[in-house]
Amino acid sequence: MKNFKQFTITTIPKNFEIISGLLWQLDLNGINETENELIIFIDETKNISLKEIKEILEEAKKNNLIESYQISEDILEDKNWNEEYEKRVNVIEVSDRIVIKPSFKEYQPKENQIVIIIDPKMSFGTGEHQTTKMVLRFLEQYIKKDDFVLDVGTGTGILAIASVFLGAQRAIGIDNDEWCFLNGNENIKMNKVEDKVEIRLSEIHQIEEKDFDVIVANINKNILLEIAEEIKKKIKKTGIVILSGLLISDEIDIVKKYNSLGFDQIAKMQMDEWICLSFKLQN
Repeated sequence: MKNFKQFTITTIPKNFEIISGLLWQLDLNGINETENELIIFIDETKNISLKEIKEILEEAKKNNLIESYQISEDILEDKNWNEEYEKRVNVIEVSDRIVIKPSFKEYQPKENQIVIIIDPKMSFGTGEHQTTKMVLRFLEQYIKKDDFVLDVGTGTGILAIASVFLGAQRAIGIDNDEWCFLNGNENIKMNKVEDKVEIRLSEIHQIEEKDFDVIVANINKNILLEIAEEIKKKIKKTGIVILSGLLISDEIDIVKKYNSLGFDQIAKMQMDEWICLSFKLQN
């Protein structure tokens, strides 16, 4: 059985939303936020050290995001993470229309509600985090019948699955993490959308398809800057790009980069310290 390194972090002030966003620049497998702790999980085969995590926390101190922190390291079997997750997970009403629920929770949907079943395991994208909620709300606005959607950094597959539930004809979700590939495929089967959603273990430059109507990427600033040119190659001229995983402080750099490639920002959403931006190519 695969083991995971578990790092337990406490900070003063708590500011877990900001800290988790900074930590996602590492190749994490998952983040679990409790009342007083931030717990991150990393496949022990990955070359990520305690020192790298401390460097990010020190940078947060330098930028006055936190005053102090404590961190400990343990080894955890993956099954224990899932048991802990099941104890705390809730049904999430993202909007009046979209509901996210785990397979082991009961929920009676209201009229016209879309219920998406997501068991995230170690993958990111449960619907709990602000960044995921904002993308889902933008998808409600933008998805049209027969759209072709690309979800970059798909994690659990939640955004690709939501896209087809909202009317898209087809969605491809890509991730470079094998755990996400396996978890995403489990989730598309639970939602019975295997005929419309495909999860691939892939980077965006490896995708042969193009002319996507909608591209979503809920990752982090650095990767969104790195893949900007690839996104432009893949999006249809009339398509919409939705970017999240961003802090308020990231907006200037992201907008500058995408403007330089011929994109216009058309909307912005904010929840706490997080933002989600949408773009369209200039006519």
